Amino acid sequence: MSAQKQPIWLRCEKKPLEHRSALTPTTAKTLLDSGFDVYVEKDPQRIFDDAEFEAVGCKIVEHNSWPQAPVEIPIIGLKELPESTEPLPHTHIQFAHCYKEQGGWNDVLRRFAQGKGTLYDLEFLEDPETRRRVAAFGFYAGFAGAAAGALALAAQQTDGGKGVLKDLKPYPNEDAMIAHVRAQLETVKGGIENVKALVIGALGRCGSGAVDLFRKVGLKEDNIVKWDMAETAKGGPFQEILDVDIFVNCIYLSKPIPKFVTSESIAAAGEDRRLSVVVDVSCDTTNPHNPIPIYSINTSFPEPTVEVDTKGVGKRVTVISIDHLPTLLPREASEQFSKDLLPTILQLPQRATAPVWTNAEKLFKEKLAEAAAEDARLGIKA
Repeated sequence: MSAQKQPIWLRCEKKPLEHRSALTPTTAKTLLDSGFDVYVEKDPQRIFDDAEFEAVGCKIVEHNSWPQAPVEIPIIGLKELPESTEPLPHTHIQFAHCYKEQGGWNDVLRRFAQGKGTLYDLEFLEDPETRRRVAAFGFYAGFAGAAAGALALAAQQTDGGKGVLKDLKPYPNEDAMIAHVRAQLETVKGGIENVKALVIGALGRCGSGAVDLFRKVGLKEDNIVKWDMAETAKGGPFQEILDVDIFVNCIYLSKPIPKFVTSESIAAAGEDRRLSVVVDVSCDTTNPHNPIPIYSINTSFPEPTVEVDTKGVGKRVTVISIDHLPTLLPREASEQFSKDLLPTILQLPQRATAPVWTNAEKLFKEKLAEAAAEDARLGIKA
């Protein structure tokens, strides 16, 4: 390893069916040209072939070999690491899903405390002036979530109303996704022109992606209901959610808020309820303040939906709660995210003074202290 260069190590993704990548051959080439050493683990499920990274000059290393990497090399990935009790001595740049007291949050942070490593959570890398995330998959999360919701609606209307969406698979490109979703919606009762959807969080990246998908597949503009903070200020549950076929939740949950929809509100609507599919793109499944407390598990590409208990009243309602929806369009989503993240990665050599990094480390230390306090309360020794 060259002492003059900033190293970075792209690890493989261990989450099943996760095809996205935090770095792409395009952004890796920019890093190399800017004085970085880029190590890339072999990964058969990544949308980009290993050869694409090798062709631009990256150093290809063995699959899942990051635990043996020199401790001074930052490890970058996307999704959380597999559950383990092994201490983490490296610096990790990833989505860790442990800062909002999600299930097992203190277990994750305990590993960093024990290993004396550092976590820079991608969700909390923020521009110091705008306080907006420097990079997010929001647009493609909403886009893919809306697509999955439309497919679930079409599937539910097959087999006498007992049909179930199965085996979602990544699309080669956006055009292929749009064509497939449009074809499926053309089979629903009344056709595409009668399908109605509500997007909450419509002004954000995620919500704008959902709205864009609905437009591109052919929903009427008047049938795409767009809500944001102004419309939800009155507090739920909301009857309007029950009056559409597909509800897509795209909010960023930062504090407790009134529930949007509940099993009780669904049951109370009786036979007049229109709602068939809920897509929780925000996916705060284990968050105690989840505003959609009608399901309790994350779903997956092989099994995209989970049934809601409607108390035996009215037609079925299913929920999609997949926490890596953008991987349905892995190449486009990765390129967009990595391009947005690139200016921040280029600041890694100055991370001791660059505000985007120092603020992220400060937050990490605060969460580390909260986890330690929780461990003490539970009688868990660090």
